[in-house]
Amino acid sequence: MFSISSAPAKQSVSETITVLSGRLSSATLLEDRRAAILGLRSFSKDYPASVASGALRSLIGSLSKDGEDVDTVKVVLETLLMLFSPNEDSPEASEEIALWLADEFTQRQENITLLLDFLDTNDFYSRLYSLQLLAAILSARTERTEECIFTAPLGISRLVSVLDDQRDAIRNEGIVLLTYLTPTSIEIQKLVAFENAFERLFNIIEADGALSEGGRTVEDCLILLANLLRSNTSNQSLFRESGCINRLADLLGRVLKPQSDGPEIATWAQAQKNRNIYAFLAVIRLFIVRGSAGTSLNQTAIWRHGLAYHVLQLAFSHEAQTQIKAEALTTCGDVIRQNAPLQESFAQLMVPSPLAGVDPTAEQANGRIKVYVIDGLLDLTLCLQDPQEFDLRFAACECLQAYFANHAEVRLHFLGRAIEGHQAGVDESSNVLTVLLQPPTDVSDPYRQWFAAVITFHLLFENPAAKAKAMSLTEGDSSDGEEVVTGIQTITAHVTSGLRRGDDGRVLVGYLMLLLGWLFEDLDAVNDFLAEGSNVQSLIQAVSQPPAVSGGELVQGLCAMLLGVAYEFSTKDSPVPRATLHSILMSRIDRDQYLDRLTKLRSHPFVRDFEVTPQKLDASSLGRLPDVFFDRIFIEFFKDNYSRIARAIDREPKMEISVVANGVQKGISRELVDSLRGQVEEKERALKEAQAALTTLEGQLGQEQADHRRTKETAALEMSRVKTVNEGLQKHHGEELRKLQGQMAAKENDHRKQLAQVQTQQATRDNDHQKQLAQARKAAEADAERIQRRTDAEIADLKATISRLEVNIMKAQKAKTQEFKELQARNAASLTEQKEKYESEMRSQRESNEAALKKLGEERDAALKEAREAQAKYQTLEKQLSEGGSKTKDLQAKIKKAESELSESKKARETTQSELDDLLMVFGDLEEKVAKYKARLVELNEPVSEGEDDDDDEDDDDEDDEDDDDDDDEDEEDDDEEEKDVKKAK
Repeated sequence: MFSISSAPAKQSVSETITVLSGRLSSATLLEDRRAAILGLRSFSKDYPASVASGALRSLIGSLSKDGEDVDTVKVVLETLLMLFSPNEDSPEASEEIALWLADEFTQRQENITLLLDFLDTNDFYSRLYSLQLLAAILSARTERTEECIFTAPLGISRLVSVLDDQRDAIRNEGIVLLTYLTPTSIEIQKLVAFENAFERLFNIIEADGALSEGGRTVEDCLILLANLLRSNTSNQSLFRESGCINRLADLLGRVLKPQSDGPEIATWAQAQKNRNIYAFLAVIRLFIVRGSAGTSLNQTAIWRHGLAYHVLQLAFSHEAQTQIKAEALTTCGDVIRQNAPLQESFAQLMVPSPLAGVDPTAEQANGRIKVYVIDGLLDLTLCLQDPQEFDLRFAACECLQAYFANHAEVRLHFLGRAIEGHQAGVDESSNVLTVLLQPPTDVSDPYRQWFAAVITFHLLFENPAAKAKAMSLTEGDSSDGEEVVTGIQTITAHVTSGLRRGDDGRVLVGYLMLLLGWLFEDLDAVNDFLAEGSNVQSLIQAVSQPPAVSGGELVQGLCAMLLGVAYEFSTKDSPVPRATLHSILMSRIDRDQYLDRLTKLRSHPFVRDFEVTPQKLDASSLGRLPDVFFDRIFIEFFKDNYSRIARAIDREPKMEISVVANGVQKGISRELVDSLRGQVEEKERALKEAQAALTTLEGQLGQEQADHRRTKETAALEMSRVKTVNEGLQKHHGEELRKLQGQMAAKENDHRKQLAQVQTQQATRDNDHQKQLAQARKAAEADAERIQRRTDAEIADLKATISRLEVNIMKAQKAKTQEFKELQARNAASLTEQKEKYESEMRSQRESNEAALKKLGEERDAALKEAREAQAKYQTLEKQLSEGGSKTKDLQAKIKKAESELSESKKARETTQSELDDLLMVFGDLEEKVAKYKARLVELNEPVSEGEDDDDDEDDDDEDDEDDDDDDDEDEEDDDEEEKDVKKAK
């Protein structure tokens, strides 16, 4: 019967996501794709990995395909944002999903460009979600996203234009995205700045209530400003030249205006105001970073626009929070540091007194007591006793240090005023020297003496003139019978008494820092320190036995260093001679203990980690003093000279240090002694080498002198022998020379005649050969020209024949074709009327036409055959022409052969001439021998007949005639051979 239908199978989540993903990728209707996207969105929060793996590319493709449909774009962007931020309890939630999604967007530039394109639309959600999605991608893959946005067409320009959106949500998202985009990339910072970002950010700040009433948006704008300006000289220059410094001054000036009585500001609003001002001060400090290239220009601009004055007034405002005032004082110090004109102008400014009613002589303005800024800073530093105000005191001290940093005149002026005030006996609680020289009374405020010591340390550090001036500082009046004690001895006495009493380590560290900076490279100060023998004993005891004070290791290390400095710069004329001080140190504290104290000081966290440890009050430790023991400049001084002071105890007492102070050298220069000692050793070594060389040269000189004597005697003997031989030769040389000259002249005449005769014959033969050669060359050239002309004429005839035949063929074809066309036209005109009548005639006419065409074809074949024959004949003529060219080449070869034979005959003639010369030389030798024989016969009184001479002459003549005949015969044979060669050539 009828069965009950079963329920459909329930799909799993993965199957549903797969189905929706497939529907999204394959659907053709927009409504179907939107429905699939809505389904995927419902799973995005709980199953982000499944949705991303199955439909991510389809979702991105939908943005491109359905970009014009606002509703679809909104749903797709929402889905993608949910994938970046899934539910925390989702089983698929993972940080890798965000990286995967970001990779999919950033690996293809067009995906980022697609999101940027949505910023051009005016739809709220398209712009908002695109910005949020870009921020999520940027957070996951920062570098790739920065590159994609940077290279996208108008990418930065589109993002900056979002700042002009009047809708707060979109504008704020744009600020956040730009803030994340600009912290590191200098190029992106420049592009954002050149899109008029500074002006737009200032407009947003003012529209949102400025610093006083602005919310989180103002703080975000200031953070973005900081990103654009940090370490970017180009943007800082643009900011400065665009007049934005003046806008900063206006913003801060409005904060300082007296507020009208009204409802009390809420706590959260006051906290946000403080955050805004703190961020504002941080932006200003970016312009005045120490060592930056544009710092000087920025300092001048900040001062000129009155921004520095407003910051200073904020620092002394009674309404501002302590951290804000401390940051403002630090900013003021950075504005004037190492800028002499600003440092000098800074002291002329007036500020509200931080201690109202303390100075009755101060000016009264706007209902508040006004004091000079330096006095106000000293009041803040030395007179505030609240531990919670430490950061403000520390910042005021830093500002004072910036006031006289690298400005010797300001230092001397400040120190002179302090000395005068102290010696005048006026009870000034803000005089650093008075605070230093008076024993500490307020145990609860150790930083009073510490700040006074730090300020004085900065006045004296590496300033010989200030140190010399401070040496005049004394305690006690000798006219009243009081003992006169110098400033160094007084401060050292405070150290020793503090060690006995167990004073706070911060006070002792401050005193010791000051003494180290004062005694270093100052022999007079060291002598003043050693004038009181108990000072050394107290310091040795502190090094040997740990003092019962806070920061005991620090105090021990500084005491050891102070002893090392005193020994390093002591002399034999010191109150405690250098040798005596060395023996005391080595006997009371050995070398290992001395180095151990310095090493522990160097490795102490307060010294080792000073650069990375914030020097401020820890807000979490209420009621406790901050762990601030050292000054930054002292730490640099200590680390730079640590090795030198550690090695000082190893130097011999005889080796003293030379110091140049105010252009005057004090002490014995160790370098000069070493240099002089080296020069003496060098000269002694050179003297020994010179003596050894002198001994060697003396031996060589004796040997050379002996050799010279022997050579001189040998030369004299040889000279006498040569003179004897020369005299004998000169007697007989004249007669023999005249005889030989006569014989030589006769032989030269004979040779000259023979040579002229041979040259005449040779010239005749050369002329004959040249004539024959010219005739042969002319004949060959005439034959070649004649053959060439005949060949050219035949070729021209053949070409003309071929052209004529081709023209005839074309004419015949054209005539027959025309005739055929005319016949067809006539037949077509009368075909309907006389079809039956002329059908037979047409057949006969067609036959006759075919016969005519056949005949024309035969004529054409004949003409083509004739053309082929003409072509063959033309090729034959070309072949004959090439053969004629080869014959011409043969003639030329024969001519060359004749020329070579002629050159060979010349060579043979030259050979004959050389043989003739040899014979003449032989005859000359024979004549000489005959002459010698005749002379010998005459000497022997033997008869000599003239016939023999005649016979000899006749024989010689006969031989000459025979030679001439032979030469003539050879010449005739050569001429016959040359004539035969010429005939063959012809």
